Amino acid sequence: MTEQRSPDLVAVVDCGTNTTRLLIDDGEGLGQRLLRVTGLGRGVDAGGRLRDDAIVRVLDVLGEYREIIEDRQAIAVRAVATSAARDAANGAEFLRKASEALGTEVELLDGGSEAAYGFAGATAGLDAARHGSALMLDIGGGSTEFAYGTPYEGAGPKAVTSVDMGSVRWTERFLASDPPRPEELSSAISVARLHLDDIDREHPVIGRGASGATLLGVAGTATTVAAVEIGLDPYDPEIIDGFVLTRAAAEDVFRTLATERLADRVHNPGLHFDRAPVIVGGCCILVAVMRHWEIDECVVRERDLLDGIAAELREAQASPAAELREAQASPAAELREAQASRRAPPGAEGGSR
Repeated sequence: MTEQRSPDLVAVVDCGTNTTRLLIDDGEGLGQRLLRVTGLGRGVDAGGRLRDDAIVRVLDVLGEYREIIEDRQAIAVRAVATSAARDAANGAEFLRKASEALGTEVELLDGGSEAAYGFAGATAGLDAARHGSALMLDIGGGSTEFAYGTPYEGAGPKAVTSVDMGSVRWTERFLASDPPRPEELSSAISVARLHLDDIDREHPVIGRGASGATLLGVAGTATTVAAVEIGLDPYDPEIIDGFVLTRAAAEDVFRTLATERLADRVHNPGLHFDRAPVIVGGCCILVAVMRHWEIDECVVRERDLLDGIAAELREAQASPAAELREAQASPAAELREAQASRRAPPGAEGGSR
């Protein structure tokens, strides 16, 4: 009887502006996903530095994730930090502390790479013949990434860009009132559309193709708006992944959330308590995108940056060099080396040394 071998696991950690996330991926399905709202980037837009309390929150979560990764015996781990760490004067100090807490180097990911990995994750498993070209939209806490291309096997995006607008940044910059005043909402949407005008000029491939592409919405804003539209409580990623959010529905959720005080907003089914303070800022960006390029539908995906990195880790592990390293480190290889050492003539070096 052949013994069933457990699938090899890879782990990816993302230290984002608003959340710290972990993916334990087995190469099938959505994997094990954990998320903690840690607010690393709160105040960075105005102050230019990561706050000590925010760093401590992230370090605590990374310690928790380290135990999970070790317990699940992941064969490969990669950890990244994004917008908040890119912008902060003390970003390098944070990366050092985060690496110590996680036991794995936490690297700073540039905006273009963030967009490319997001595209790889969001387009995984999509039928290119059905969807044609795709525009990946990743509204984060501090930045928003766009990537445009055709989602066939192994194809990267044709164009990527990262813009300094996000749910936390937009909330802190524009939405001072509770609930936000109409003029605050108007300013947030208008400035978002100015950034989209810049994309039209600087990245015409995206500007020309966006209106005819399948919009793939990833990350907290898109998934939360979809969950609120459904009234999904408790949250279920299997239901959210692939959900088609119409522009009319997105506008309706936006109007509902934007006109409620925070104390009332938190009671919407599908809205995580910790996301409620910044979700309206994210909605401003989402509706701006759909209005600007006249996009009628958004396919919401749970797969994103984490999945793009996980796929790359798996590919690296499957490479000939990785297979050779694994074979050399296997118990059978060690036994062969020991036998060769015993057969070696006096004075010769043993193969296992």
